[in-house]
Amino acid sequence: MSENAPPPPRILSIAGSDSSGGAGIQADIKTITMLGGYAMTAITAVTSQNTCGVVGVEALSPQFVLDQVESCLSDIGADAIKIGMLGSPETATLLAERLDTFAGPIVFDPVMVATSGSILADEDTIASFAALMDIATVVTPNLPELGVLAGREAIADDEVFDAAAALASRFGVQVLAKGGHAGDETQVIDRIVSPTGKLASFAHARIQTRHTHGTGCTLSSALATMLGYRQPLVNAVRIARAFTYAAIENAPGFGEGSGPMGHQAVRKLEPPEEIPR
Repeated sequence: MSENAPPPPRILSIAGSDSSGGAGIQADIKTITMLGGYAMTAITAVTSQNTCGVVGVEALSPQFVLDQVESCLSDIGADAIKIGMLGSPETATLLAERLDTFAGPIVFDPVMVATSGSILADEDTIASFAALMDIATVVTPNLPELGVLAGREAIADDEVFDAAAALASRFGVQVLAKGGHAGDETQVIDRIVSPTGKLASFAHARIQTRHTHGTGCTLSSALATMLGYRQPLVNAVRIARAFTYAAIENAPGFGEGSGPMGHQAVRKLEPPEEIPR
């Protein structure tokens, strides 16, 4: 490292492993690295999966997950943390207790279902998400996840703000409600809502592709990296969205199902043209 160059932001990703490399820890490491951060990991579960689905999941013991976290924080430290797939409610509880005093930003991606449709969190684990939302800086649910967290069976497009605002107020957390699962075939609208009800929204044209495996992991780890750089939240969201959009555009076309994104090809960020709101 040059004597005058600042050190990279240290980003700890706590998430599951994706054997096919498209999502989870693998997507997080690629994203953090391409954005200039230093990636560390605490693996919560190992999955056997590919673009067509999840074949099996082996959760690591909650204490061993905590040991990984402690190993990173006690030595190298972290400027931001991203939390994804948890593996068990006990892991969520231990993480919430350990990270309650963490001074940096925490981005929590409440992973419930893989892009392929496979279940990655049971009801008890989802119930434990509350403890992590209590300590998180930002939570990044897609619309189905937002519906579960807000206690609603389904959320119409005109109900997204109300559901996100209720969640933000309840837990004192910023809520980035991702719009990729909305019914609009022409555009994607993401909304970030503060605990006080302040709203910022972002809209861009939808990319028509099946290669979207790992979009949520990528966006949340990119957001954690930008917050690790101490970027203001709205700007961090813009950059994270731009990276995710570019990675989708550069997808290599692998797999027979929901294919992986092209993180390795994103060398220059140009924010997607936003649709006026």
